Amino acid sequence: MKASSEMTISKNIWDVVVIGGGPAGMMAAGTAAMELSKKFALLEQTGTESTRAPKVLLLEKNSSLGKKLLITGGGRCNITNAEFDTRIFLSKFSGRNRKDDQFLFSAFAKWDVQDTLDFFNSRGLETKVEALKRVFPATDSAESVWDVLEAYMKEGGVTVRCKQSIKKFTQKDGTIESLTLITGEEIRARSFILATGGKSRPETGSTGDGFAWLKEFGHSVSESNAALVPLTLKDTWTKDLSGLTLDDIQLTVFQEKTEDTAHRIKHLRTKGKLLFSHKGITGPTILNMSRDVGELLKYGDVTIELDLLPSKAPDVLHAEFQELLKMNSNKKVKNVLAELMPAALVQPLLEMTAIDLDTFSHSLTREKRIELLKLVKALPLHVKGLQGVEKAIVTSGGVALTEIDFKTMRSRLISNLYVVGDLLNFDRPSGGYSLQICWTTGVVAGTSATQDSLD
Repeated sequence: MKASSEMTISKNIWDVVVIGGGPAGMMAAGTAAMELSKKFALLEQTGTESTRAPKVLLLEKNSSLGKKLLITGGGRCNITNAEFDTRIFLSKFSGRNRKDDQFLFSAFAKWDVQDTLDFFNSRGLETKVEALKRVFPATDSAESVWDVLEAYMKEGGVTVRCKQSIKKFTQKDGTIESLTLITGEEIRARSFILATGGKSRPETGSTGDGFAWLKEFGHSVSESNAALVPLTLKDTWTKDLSGLTLDDIQLTVFQEKTEDTAHRIKHLRTKGKLLFSHKGITGPTILNMSRDVGELLKYGDVTIELDLLPSKAPDVLHAEFQELLKMNSNKKVKNVLAELMPAALVQPLLEMTAIDLDTFSHSLTREKRIELLKLVKALPLHVKGLQGVEKAIVTSGGVALTEIDFKTMRSRLISNLYVVGDLLNFDRPSGGYSLQICWTTGVVAGTSATQDSLD
């Protein structure tokens, strides 16, 4: 894509150079160009400066923009979360024993969830709200979101150059003077916005380059780990369930006995959706608990117990199942059980309780009935591990939040550097929260960076 006419870049000082063509970078570039257009027009009206076009450059090392954006939400793109109370929304980012959400209030005061929806809706993208307040394009296609961002940059006159890899940055007196591409070409700018993302889904280009550069600039950068990632299981029977979704179940996470604990300890209980995969389990509920599970695995075995019918108390379930067995005494137990849950689960449950698949309802003993229903209310899944950073939706880690001015997204160490998106050290839950940070920080940085062109 080429959003404006080609320029002889090495001979120009750019107003803003954005490094990274993901959602935060595309939003930052488009915003910077639009803001500069407004400011230059105003300056011309006052006679301060003659009209000139904004010079905003977006550099992307991939052959095209937004590779990760196009695969988010299973290719549907979970744009944001329709939680319009900013305090409640930001509470999702409060890290363990920290109040990381406090950093974001000033940025969200300038661009929040409603602003994001207004932006996309006003540009022709219809949206819809699904379970857990997740917002998707009505088209169910991430390409629709990409199209809006591409048009936004084109309208502002952003120059986009893909297949551009950076060799080094040149600094002087606490500022970045220029960057040099691996081709040897030097690019100078008044301000730079770093939007390279974390380390999740490295096949999309997120290989941690930005973290290395931030360290080079003197920033403190914490180790990047998989934050929202599917879980692998030790259980082999679950492989036959690949593709099965359980929409409304209760999950309880236990730390099994360790050298330091005499009994298993319950750590977490939540309700939500679970999806079986060939290697284990995934889905929004699993992704959101994966970081905690990963931490527990450092200290010993972890088991997740599934309550397949959380709306039914044990005594109610026992009475209901017993009545079903009586009403269908000449049917096989497997057929009766299938009336209560997905058929794919029936055979594994019967095999675990050593109930023959051809057992008739009238032949099921009381002991086996109790054992079976106990399993229905507490089906154990034994966690093997996390699938790893290559399968992570987002990664944790990033630049220390105290080293960024969130009113502008400016680095407190480099005066003309702005940092956005997944480079910031937040724990992001699944459900549109990560992309909202991209939109908010991209807009704030894009707006703030233009001031350097007017100083």
